[in-house]
Amino acid sequence: MKFDILTLFPGMFSGPFDESIIKRAQEKQLIDISLHNIRSWATDRHQTADDSPYGGGAGMVMKPEPLAACIETVKGDNPHSRVVLTSPQGRRLTHGVAEELSNLSGLILVCGRYEGIDERIRILYADDDISLGDFVLSGGEIAAMAIVDAITRLIPGALGSEESARSDSFSDGLLEYPQYTRPADFNGHTVPEALLSGNHELIRKWRRKESLRKTLSLRPDLLNQITLTGEDHKLLKEIQREVSIGDE
Repeated sequence: MKFDILTLFPGMFSGPFDESIIKRAQEKQLIDISLHNIRSWATDRHQTADDSPYGGGAGMVMKPEPLAACIETVKGDNPHSRVVLTSPQGRRLTHGVAEELSNLSGLILVCGRYEGIDERIRILYADDDISLGDFVLSGGEIAAMAIVDAITRLIPGALGSEESARSDSFSDGLLEYPQYTRPADFNGHTVPEALLSGNHELIRKWRRKESLRKTLSLRPDLLNQITLTGEDHKLLKEIQREVSIGDE
């Protein structure tokens, strides 16, 4: 998959993209990441990319001319790529959105800065707006990193184990079950017996129950967004009985 990132601060990406899963995915040629400095498309000698907003107000706004020229150049080289603005006004980045985007051949991620970008860029070029959540960052670079990371994990071969991606939190609409490794006893806290049993069905059922338990405790809203099986309803009843007994 091809990622083109349009930014005023390309140096911000050198650390996150040179380590771990994203680095390996690039080495395997599963993804291709290109950084484009928007200032390179500015026509004045100061490479001006921002200006004060019409109507007054604090802060600066990214100018349309250099950004439009940058988008047109990159889009010309990658005509099938989707142009995405990183913006708090966008739809929330979820696992489902990441899965949707992972099926594309390419993304052009436009990183906003200052008070945002000139609205005409959104009107003329944007195919989508994506937000990390209901908060404001200093710029879209961190959001772009998160988008690339979330998508890369879903590309076959990127993790080395597709089972890992399938069992992550949100992959089936629930939070992930608790994980344990050696030693079996750490400061008096022992690994649940089911995980030590070697019984695959018992382990599967324990993990499903604990996934439901964690979701019920931390994100009960998610339970209304998925289709629960008969087994799930039975496990939820067991969890609720256990909670009731614990409260007595």
